[in-house]
Amino acid sequence: MSERRPRFVVAGIGSGAGKTTVTIGLMAALQQRGLRVQGFKCGPDYIDPTYHTAVSGRQSRNLDTWMLSHNTMKEIFLRGSANADVSVIEGVMGMFDGNDPLSDAGSTAEIAELLDCPVLLVVNAQSMARTAAAIVLGFQQLAGPRRIAGVIANKCGSDAHYKLVKAAIEQVCSIPVLGWLCRDDGLQVPERHLGLVPAIERGELAPLFRHAANVIEKGIDLDAILALAGEAPVLDWPEQRLFADMAVSGTRPIIAVAKDAAFNFYYPENLELLEHLGARVRLFSPLAGEAVPDNAAGVYIGGGFPEEFASRLSENRHVREDIKTRAEAGLPVFAECGGYMYLTRSITDRSGEKHEMVGLIPAEVRMESTLAALGYREVKGLRDSALLAEGETIRGHEFHYSTIAVNPDQDECPYAYETKGLRGAGKDGYALPTLTAGYTHVHFASNVEAAKRFVRHCTAYQEKRRQ
Repeated sequence: MSERRPRFVVAGIGSGAGKTTVTIGLMAALQQRGLRVQGFKCGPDYIDPTYHTAVSGRQSRNLDTWMLSHNTMKEIFLRGSANADVSVIEGVMGMFDGNDPLSDAGSTAEIAELLDCPVLLVVNAQSMARTAAAIVLGFQQLAGPRRIAGVIANKCGSDAHYKLVKAAIEQVCSIPVLGWLCRDDGLQVPERHLGLVPAIERGELAPLFRHAANVIEKGIDLDAILALAGEAPVLDWPEQRLFADMAVSGTRPIIAVAKDAAFNFYYPENLELLEHLGARVRLFSPLAGEAVPDNAAGVYIGGGFPEEFASRLSENRHVREDIKTRAEAGLPVFAECGGYMYLTRSITDRSGEKHEMVGLIPAEVRMESTLAALGYREVKGLRDSALLAEGETIRGHEFHYSTIAVNPDQDECPYAYETKGLRGAGKDGYALPTLTAGYTHVHFASNVEAAKRFVRHCTAYQEKRRQ
């Protein structure tokens, strides 16, 4: 089955070129015109999709060709873009940066090729004129003659400066420069981590979105961009799909998912796959003092920033004790990164203050001033658990500023995973028969069997309770 999906990719010449600002502005301007806009983000990042979702009112999704197969990535795009007037795909890093310096594997360029998308290349034109043409020409040569459909010049000093850049690029590269953005402090995207989610929930970023939309309307040819998006070829659905039709019968276990400002990093497909496989997802907020629902047959606590809310999480003692008691009694639990930290005995914040946590895992967490881990991970189960069988693999990524020390009195730590990345292999997490926790954020679409196993554990727990 073929589908027509108007779409384009916003790629950058490198990190910091301005692709996030341009993406947010384009989405806001298109949405302001009354269009249904669907956002996507290349790579595993959780933060930029939060902006997309806030601007468009539609759940943004990640497109990744390292964690996922090409067909699965394509299926995620087709599912997510259904009923949208136009899809805006934000790239990651520079256009050709992926997990292999000798190929396009895992890059924005690969995703643009697989989805047959026109690319808008964002060039930081600050302090240059004809040099911008040399940059674009190099990108054209690596991408192929037709992939880059247009250029947006960012951080131009004036209209006169923009005209110099535009003339140079169009003469040398024979592709249109479709507009520009000036150097504007009002377009600065705020610090994209600690306070982002609560700021969006309170509507504090709405002025940024409106300003970005107005700047885009004024300086960029939206009609030309929409025309390019509409000319994108039709796409065929993969023959084998993750979300194939299936009959769900029998017990449908409720899986309680922690969702609030402290825990909010989830791939939409992770939750959707759980439901597709027969579970029912129910959200709860540990930060707001909400305990796991009484009828829950499993718990999923994703990543986020528990360290920034450690005092409040610690104060909600009844929530912590309830999770610990029920997990020790056999309630299946899966936790990633921030959720893993929450299940330990304590978190020591950057000021040196220690905050009590759940205490299910005999370990102590300490926040560091520098990044402790970053990158893709190939994960292998080291023992049977609620998520992985021993030796089974799944893919994900790691990003955190904390370190963890397991109780030295314990003879041997029951690590959940062996993880492999660019810098070698290591051990991660903590696993018991009904508990799987670790720093790695996994994507269920890279191994649906893991999601099935977790649902089965939850179903077994629910049936046992009913006996």
